[in-house]
Amino acid sequence: MRKNAKGKDRDRFSTAARLKALGEQTAARVYRSQSKRQARRSRLTGRAALLALVLCSMIVALAYPMRQYVSQRADISDQQRRAVDAQKAVEQLRDEKARLQDDAYIEKLAREHLHMQFPGETGFTVVDPGTANKHREDKVETGRAWHSNLWDGVDNADRPAN
Repeated sequence: MRKNAKGKDRDRFSTAARLKALGEQTAARVYRSQSKRQARRSRLTGRAALLALVLCSMIVALAYPMRQYVSQRADISDQQRRAVDAQKAVEQLRDEKARLQDDAYIEKLAREHLHMQFPGETGFTVVDPGTANKHREDKVETGRAWHSNLWDGVDNADRPAN
């Protein structure tokens, strides 16, 4: 064995250098091989395609029932809203029924809507001048009262037109 000036073996140094270079070449080959495998793995494999197909078919299979579920939930909330509205209407009708049990309220309604009076009271009817003139004009145009025209219309309603 030869020794250099520093006392190290040249053959050993050159072998170590060769081993290092050989290791780097092997590492490069392994790296290239791994990158090729990774490139092949990144493509769609049969298992991945099958998994994607199963997932898509599950989504399609669940779409209709989910739509039905959402639709039924909307119908339920609509019916609940209607039930609340009906309950409010029932309460209003009960209040009206209770008011109609009161004689003073009935008397008030009869005076306002039916123009009724007690014996001995005098009732007055005030006619709006604009409305009275219109009724007179209708009477002048036809020569008859409005109610006569109304009854003629009812009588002639089922007769065929001339």
